[in-house]
Amino acid sequence: MDTTSGTLDEALERLHATGPEFNGFLSNHGPMAVEALIRHGQARTVHRWLDDYATRLEEVPTARTPLTDANWQEALGDPRRVTDWTGYLTRQVAERPWREVLATWWPRLLPGIAGAATHPVIRVGHAVRTLLEQGEEAPRIAELAHALGYWAARHTTLPVSARPSGTLAPDDALAALPHVADQRTSVVAGLAQLPDTQGWPAAAASLRAPRNPDEAREQLTALVRAATHRYLDYGHGDAVLLVHAATAPNAVLRTLPALPRELWTPSLAAAWTASAALTSVYSPDEPLPTLTTGALTPEEVFERAAAHGDAHAIKLTDTALDVASWAADGDDRALRSALRSLELITPGED
Repeated sequence: MDTTSGTLDEALERLHATGPEFNGFLSNHGPMAVEALIRHGQARTVHRWLDDYATRLEEVPTARTPLTDANWQEALGDPRRVTDWTGYLTRQVAERPWREVLATWWPRLLPGIAGAATHPVIRVGHAVRTLLEQGEEAPRIAELAHALGYWAARHTTLPVSARPSGTLAPDDALAALPHVADQRTSVVAGLAQLPDTQGWPAAAASLRAPRNPDEAREQLTALVRAATHRYLDYGHGDAVLLVHAATAPNAVLRTLPALPRELWTPSLAAAWTASAALTSVYSPDEPLPTLTTGALTPEEVFERAAAHGDAHAIKLTDTALDVASWAADGDDRALRSALRSLELITPGED
């Protein structure tokens, strides 16, 4: 990542002058996309990309009432209080180490992982990755506060839970999930169908139960790989929303090293529930034909994503490159999933 030119920090400072959503409810993907672009050698494209993207963004919403340690619970899940939340979390990271703040708020926010279609937790994952790997400059710590504040404001519990208690690997468990009856619907309406979807609780519980934190991390890694691979065949069910079935658990995986080990197993359970829910709501019954491509390097695939320009495609490609890096000889299926997203997603689609 380019840390000497300050490209990321400049971009984050620009973005912190904008709201976390626009057009009523669409998430501001800027902080996540620019972090991925810079990480993968596309720093030169960031300000041009952001100049275009910023035309769609809105001003920071008006603050209402300051939050404190005594009254924050009353504002949990209230999107009207997002600026109050950002201010509160910004004060916390100014007064305490960011890891300590994260460890305090992670278990409070984890039950609401589905909020804003999982965008807040994904934003947290990008922020934590930067802090762990590239340094703790002030705009990066501020970005964590913004991400946590957005999550708190959009905190939304799922109408179902899925605690891994079976024997299946993630790829088999995802394949076994039943689909909701009406898939041509909003996220909220789709998730609301899950309690009445026959066989969903048992299928969602079929994921192998981890025996310790290390196994939870291994299961989470396997889930990210399985959801990324699955996009190649089933991403057409909803090209944008099924991206999050992979990127949300990957955000959780990126955050684990900064968390106490006792939080790893509940983190897997929350990530699995979110990924399984999105898979059931938007996976079509029939797969697409195999996508055949010439041999491309991960760098070439990401260059194509950067040229495409859509934030969701950039983020899925970022996750696909993670998956490819875990295999000694690369992972062609993960890279083809990234290329599939470029085929399915219209640039600028939200």
